[in-house]
Amino acid sequence: MWSHGKTSGDIESGTTSEQPLLYPMMSESPELRWAFIRKIYTIVSIQLLLTAAVSSVVVFVPAVSHYILYTHAGLSLYIAILITPLIILCLLACFHQKHPVNFILLGIFTVAVSMSVGLSCALTSGKIILEAAVLTAVVVVSLTMYTFWASKRGYDFNFLGPFLFASLIVLIVFAIIQIFFPLGKIGTMIYEGVGAIIFCGYIVYDTDNLIKRYSYDEYIWASVNLYLDIINLFLHLLRLLKAADS
Repeated sequence: MWSHGKTSGDIESGTTSEQPLLYPMMSESPELRWAFIRKIYTIVSIQLLLTAAVSSVVVFVPAVSHYILYTHAGLSLYIAILITPLIILCLLACFHQKHPVNFILLGIFTVAVSMSVGLSCALTSGKIILEAAVLTAVVVVSLTMYTFWASKRGYDFNFLGPFLFASLIVLIVFAIIQIFFPLGKIGTMIYEGVGAIIFCGYIVYDTDNLIKRYSYDEYIWASVNLYLDIINLFLHLLRLLKAADS
């Protein structure tokens, strides 16, 4: 899909690339890497638009959220909505380079996650949803610009991986504990704030991997990671603002 003939041609002819280097000592073709990055952000943008559309249906058609949250049949559907993304993630880990299966799985995954986001928004006021969405957009754009700027100057954020993974495990275990021992308002705000910080770190980490490490065939997996970073940041901010407003 991604031809490397242009790179060798440039080297043989002694011409320089038109695109600037993304980081010092970059050995691959900047044109190929920029094309890969544009492809990722196009996929993620489509995912986010689909999420906004599905979530809007859940929020603005009360019958949908009422059926899922307050009926016995809807409870089964709600459990399926929560489990489906986990199953699809496992399948994507195996088939993320198999076209067109990877796009089909990505579509199912995005719709399932969008339903969960829509149900969270359905239980929240419009003002808080708007605040969380604006905050998320500002943070994502700012962190993305910073990571590109820092990478160009030689900074490497690969060291964040183990720390972020350990933090995510603690966050998940703490979420399970909350099911049996719910936190109060202050505890919830602290938990959601820490969660938002962790996913801010993941946005920097995954953007750095997008610039330097993902192979050209891993566009689906890279898109999934970046999409989940953004969605999780939004959900943590949403719950944080909701707890602060209560």
